[in-house]
Amino acid sequence: MGSVGRLHYLTMTAENPTPGDLAPAPLVTCKLCLCEQPLDKMTTLQECQCIFCTACLKQYMQLAIREGCGSPITCPDMLCLNHGTLQEAEIACLVPVDQFQLYQRLKFEREVHLDPHRIWCPVADCQTVCPVAASDPGQPVLVECPSCHLKFCSCCKDAWHAGVSCRDSHPIVLALFGTDAEAPIKQCPVCRVYIERNEGCAQMMCKNCKHTFCWYCLQNLDNDIFLRHYDKGPCRNKLGHSRASVMWNRTQVVGILVGLGIIALVTSPLLLLASPCIICCVCKSCRGKKKNHDPSTT
Repeated sequence: MGSVGRLHYLTMTAENPTPGDLAPAPLVTCKLCLCEQPLDKMTTLQECQCIFCTACLKQYMQLAIREGCGSPITCPDMLCLNHGTLQEAEIACLVPVDQFQLYQRLKFEREVHLDPHRIWCPVADCQTVCPVAASDPGQPVLVECPSCHLKFCSCCKDAWHAGVSCRDSHPIVLALFGTDAEAPIKQCPVCRVYIERNEGCAQMMCKNCKHTFCWYCLQNLDNDIFLRHYDKGPCRNKLGHSRASVMWNRTQVVGILVGLGIIALVTSPLLLLASPCIICCVCKSCRGKKKNHDPSTT
């Protein structure tokens, strides 16, 4: 770990300290636990400059490594304007060595899975990354493992079947994997990760890339907060919930949006009325700080 750059923590500084200075240390509120902590227990992210207490950030990173499948670890603040991503140096300094090694392994496996020009050797004892020649999307290509010299198909990973389609070579397996509406295993339309559905709602969210889609037709549902997709078309009434539960969900969404609108309307005039007082308090605070920084005269 010596080669990994160290994470720089915020440290407290004091201007012109005096022996009798008993001023309390400044406190900062953590956005995760909402507790006030001194600056020496806080950590600032390098990319977005968001600040959190170090203890919360460690727990967040360990959970993100276990649940993220090697995907980039983003800033835990959902309202982060810079959409920051944690650097490997930051992760290495905040998690145990075994957790960081797990993150690196999962990240590499994810990169290979998303790369159309690389594929894992299907032999369990080999696990070599094999290069894949360029071809048209969906067309099988002969791949030869550089370690065990196995020749296999780039699409189905079965032994190379020249002149025979993947469906004809092993139809039983392709009955489980595919894009058919009733197939129990499909690929995410965005990141191509395999997802299994055994029961429950037809609105699926990919654990790897957080993409939301319909299980039956693979249509994008990221912006369909009212689930209108299941009101018409071939997926009508296939959501997996009763009509009453769908209507109740829509009522809750509308209620939340209306409540936020009412709160905004009510608080806007109050903020306008209170703005002179706020500006006055800020000006007084600035004048007070300026007087404290001025040299004393005798």
